[in-house]
Amino acid sequence: MSAAVEVFLDIMPGETRGMVFRDGYPEHLLIQRDSDVPQHRLGALCVGRVTEVATGLRGAFVDLGTGDPAGFLPLGRESTVRNGDRIEVEVTAEPRDGKGPVLRQTGPGEGIPRLLAGAPDVAAQLASLAPDVTVETGLAAIAAGREAVEAVLGETVVFPALGLDLAVQRTRALVAVDVDFAPVAGRDARKGRERANREGLVHAARLIRLKRWGGLVVVDLVGTGQDGDMIQRTAKTVFGGDPAVVIGPVNRFGVLSLSLPWRLRPIEAVLGRTVEDRALDMVRSLRHRLLEDTATPRFTAVCAADEADVAAPLVARPGPRAALRVAAGAATGAARIEED
Repeated sequence: MSAAVEVFLDIMPGETRGMVFRDGYPEHLLIQRDSDVPQHRLGALCVGRVTEVATGLRGAFVDLGTGDPAGFLPLGRESTVRNGDRIEVEVTAEPRDGKGPVLRQTGPGEGIPRLLAGAPDVAAQLASLAPDVTVETGLAAIAAGREAVEAVLGETVVFPALGLDLAVQRTRALVAVDVDFAPVAGRDARKGRERANREGLVHAARLIRLKRWGGLVVVDLVGTGQDGDMIQRTAKTVFGGDPAVVIGPVNRFGVLSLSLPWRLRPIEAVLGRTVEDRALDMVRSLRHRLLEDTATPRFTAVCAADEADVAAPLVARPGPRAALRVAAGAATGAARIEED
């Protein structure tokens, strides 16, 4: 039976979010902000200038016209790229952990470093992920976005009906997945373990996509002596679709290892607790009230001065029903929405 797919698009001043849910669970969370650097988005096309050929790294650093961090262009052994060259490049992986975007050369370039063509917007990405699915907007999209954010910031998920307790955590070196199982009374424990491993892989893959993680993934399965062929088939189904994915065998300790490519900025680097994050949360709450209650003449967002500095131009966009007021002595992070 095919999965039920839902798609949501939340466009608001300062930020656009796109969400894909499968069988009621969030699987993709796409976020683009007005403050993003366009040259760093996945799929952006740029002219860059080679500033350093790093032979030891088998690559070159490329100035995209955005300052640090520079882009990194992997080079083959036969590469003729030299310092000072102008080249056209495409972003194949967004910046993460203090490193610049990874690039692919598409041809020679001319002129100053600059953006040639922007990356696909959120709507285009949703259409690629879930073609021919009706996109929901408005209040439903705001609610879906909040649910996805809550899921993406969590590290554990429990499925009582399956006896499944799943933890997905990222360290500096790898992504660790722990599939735990508590037998359900009256059910076959062996079959329960097999199902817990299958469902654990399904939801681990979903959560890793949601969190936008890559690199080495180590999955500690339930028990030992698993059906290796079944585990391999399941892993290829749920993690497959990208030729860069490498899946190893299950070892004698019941651990599955695989390697996933980095593509997008990890979600924890996007959803921080900066002043901008708090200001955008407030603007989203204000927009929610405006859509939910169309009869009240005006709603006012009340916040601290630093949040107001970011939110002021965004609050002005929805029109005269939205207002902003700075509360003297208000603590950052304590914004509220009031009816006028």
